[in-house]
Order: sequence, then C-alpha cells, then structure tokens
Amino acid sequence: MINVSAHNFVALFCAAKFLRMTESVEKGNLVLKLEAFFMSCILEGWKDSIITLQNTSKLPEWSETYGITRKCIDSIVEKILTPPAKVAWSYTYTRPGYSKKHHHSVPKDWWTEDISDLDIDLFRCLITAIRSTYMLSPQLIGEALHVYASRWLPDTTKNRPPESSVSQTEELMEKNRRVLETIVSMIPGDRGSVSVGFMLRLLSIANYLGASPMTKTELIRRSSLQFEEATVNDLLFPLPSTSGRHSYDIDLVVSVLESLVVLWRRISPTASENSQFLVSIRKVGKLIDSYLLVVAKDVNMPVSKIVSLAEALPDIARLDHDVLYKAINSYLKEHPDLSKADKKRLCRILDCQKLSPEVRAHAVKNERLPLRTVVQVLFFEQEKGSKETGNRLLPPPELIRNHTPTIGDDQGKLKLGLDEKSSRGESTRRTITPAGNSEKDQNKMKRSDGKLPLELEKKLIIAEIEETESEKGKEIRGEGMSRSKLDPKKIITKGSRSDNTRDKGRDR
Repeated sequence: MINVSAHNFVALFCAAKFLRMTESVEKGNLVLKLEAFFMSCILEGWKDSIITLQNTSKLPEWSETYGITRKCIDSIVEKILTPPAKVAWSYTYTRPGYSKKHHHSVPKDWWTEDISDLDIDLFRCLITAIRSTYMLSPQLIGEALHVYASRWLPDTTKNRPPESSVSQTEELMEKNRRVLETIVSMIPGDRGSVSVGFMLRLLSIANYLGASPMTKTELIRRSSLQFEEATVNDLLFPLPSTSGRHSYDIDLVVSVLESLVVLWRRISPTASENSQFLVSIRKVGKLIDSYLLVVAKDVNMPVSKIVSLAEALPDIARLDHDVLYKAINSYLKEHPDLSKADKKRLCRILDCQKLSPEVRAHAVKNERLPLRTVVQVLFFEQEKGSKETGNRLLPPPELIRNHTPTIGDDQGKLKLGLDEKSSRGESTRRTITPAGNSEKDQNKMKRSDGKLPLELEKKLIIAEIEETESEKGKEIRGEGMSRSKLDPKKIITKGSRSDNTRDKGRDR
C-alpha cells in the first residue's frame, strides 16, 4: 500500500509513467489512479498545488513533459485571480499587525507569502503567467516581489560583519545574485509598482553581492525616478564594520542623486520652471540635508563623502541652507580634530545668504567655523541690514526730484579687526568688526559672483596666515603683553600732545 500526497506525487507519477503502468497493461493500474488523485485532490487545493509545483524542480524535464508543471501553474493562477471575497481555502498571511481574528475580509495580497516557497525559476514562471492575464495591478505584482526578496535575500539594513569573516560560500552568493537579478528583471515598469525604499534596498544588496553593472544601473535609474518619495530611514545602509571605515553607505545615495541630476539636466529650461518639478526637486533637497544631518554624527565619516553628496544637489533644490548648516555644525562637533583645510572645504558648500536670521546669529558665535565663514555671515548680514535701513529711510519721490544730495569723499569701508588674545592653556578668540553702511560703498564692495569683495578677501588671507603662524608656535613674551605687531588703528592719532610739541620745535 502506498500513501500518496502532494509531497511524493511527482516522483510516483514519473515512475509510473516510466514503467508504463497504464490501463493497456492492466485495468486500474497506477497511472490512472494517480491522474485521478492529481485532478481531484491536488489541483483543487491551494497549498497542495504549490507543494507539487515546488517538487517538480527535482524532475523538471519529466514534469514538463507529462504536463504537471503547466497544470499546477494554471491552477495556482486561477486561484490568485479569484476575488478575495470568494477565497474559502486556508492561506498564510503573517504581516505585522494583521490578525485574522480581527480582520474578516481577505486582503488582496493574500497569496504572496505562500508562493514565496517556490524556487526562483518557478516563481518567475508563475509571476509571468499572472502578468499575462492583465487582471492584477502592478502594485500587487510588486508586493509579491517584495515578499519574495524579503524571504530569500540578505538584509543589508542591519549591521553586517566584515567581509573577511562572512561564512557564506561562493555558491550561496551566486544563488543570491541570481535571485536578485531575476527579481529586478520582473519589476513592472509602472511608476509606483514598488516603493523607492524597496529599490534602494535591492541596490544595497546588489552592491553587497557584486551584482552585474546592468542590474545596478537599472536600480539606480528606477530609484532616481521616485527619489522624492524616500525617507531618511530608506537611505541608511550600514557598511561592514571594519575599523577605519565609515558606517553608512553614502556612495549609494550619491549615485542615485547623480542619476537624478543627469535626468534633471536633460529637461528643457522651461520644464525646470514647472511648479511640480520644483516641488519634486526641493523634496529631494530636504531629504538629502536631513540625511546629511544623520550621517554627520558618524565619527568615521570622511569629510570628502559629506562634501560630494552636498555638492551633488543642484542649487535650485535648496530654498535655504539652515539644515545644511546644522549638519556641518554637527560634523564639526563630532570631528574636533579636523584640519583647517578640511574645515574650509566643508564650509565652502554653505551659502551664507540662504541662512535664516536665527541661524546667522548662531553662526556668528560659533567658534567651530573657520574665520572666512564667520566673516561671510557678518558681511551678508550687514549688507541685508543696510538695504533694509536704506528702504526705511528713503525720502519721498518729490524730495528726491527737488534735492540733489552731495556725496562726500569719505566713504565707509568694511573694516576687519582681529583682536587675538593668547594665554597659557586658552584657545584663541576671533573678533570681526564690519563697518560701512553706505549703499554706494556696499555696491563698490559687491562682486558679480556673490562672493566677498577682493579687498576683504586679501585681508582674510593675511589674517589666516597670521593665525596659522600663531598656531605653529609663535613666541608669547608674557601674559598681558601685546604681540609684536603694529595695530593699524594706532599708527595715526589726531590731536596728540607729542605731535604738537614736535611741530612747534620744527617751526623754531
């Protein structure tokens, strides 16, 4: 006596066929009985059809020849296309927060977990058959791919061990690569069929497994098209925890952003002024700055990675630089030993004209920032204040027509005062004093590229050279004594008694 079930049907049926145990030899032979069992029991059941289909992978050619594979796929597709209200068989559904006791209706994706038991080739055949009916939405197909990938592919959102200690064999890595590339090839072309978070995760897995360049390029392209829908958590992929390497895969985010920028540059100038496009690119800008705010706290993150990602974003994507300033400040706080050159390189990506008054007030007092950045903040703050003051004090038009103002020879200039007091064990403090509020003077000092005036640039360079020499160990004669430098403010003193006495002596 033989017990027949979905688990051993394929082997029994192929053996019976091979031995020609048909009705022509003897009535009631095994082949006829197995065919009846297959049609009345296995194909009528949901899970039995899937189990039998999975077992066909052990004898693929014979299963295909005898029609077992095709009949199982047709039975499964027929049940998947059944309206959820008419689903009466048992199924597996273990989504977080879902309980069959509290949900009486059948979810639309009730079938996705059970078919994830199949190997990748049978799964591909089944998905292809489902899509050929055009009866299910691309989102449901995408959900089936998501469930399958979550079950069979490694999770790169968690901390991974170093590559040298990974015990995976090359055979398993090759199998995972094949699964990944097959899933990517089956993603529907419709926008929104899968989430951008899922595609970014597949891209992270592709980098980890060493997938083909074609697969990576396709994932980067698809991810960039929906990049505005991503969240910061979608971008956080830890790298292998080897010493001396940064914790987050920032290169992945840079590659997707650069793909988006290339697409943006291909659009005509008129399209870039479209309000919908501006909303989309500015969402990406907020996303990138928020991401920078998170990764800046990583003590192992190189400054080059931060700068490359921040500069990859076009200027139109940022309405302001407040969050970017917070990210830079956070990076400087977590990296106190950062060299002066790296600080300048990092702060160069900051546009001081796009800072809010509150952030500018904080930046002026921020001792972590380079001298040049602080002066830029003060300069643009003064320039903005001068414009507002000029607008408030502007006389009526009739007075302007009847009165011609006389412009004096002495114009206000921007003065840079560096008062550096040093003592044993104390850090050097910088004092920057901008002056000169006349509108003519401000126009003189402006440059077409929006940068600091050339005169102020020269003063800044001199000040930075002096500060560098001081840091290298310039001798300090004593506490409370001034440095051996001439203060320009003290060179000329009007009305001094010594000068008058000297002049009188000359007259005599």
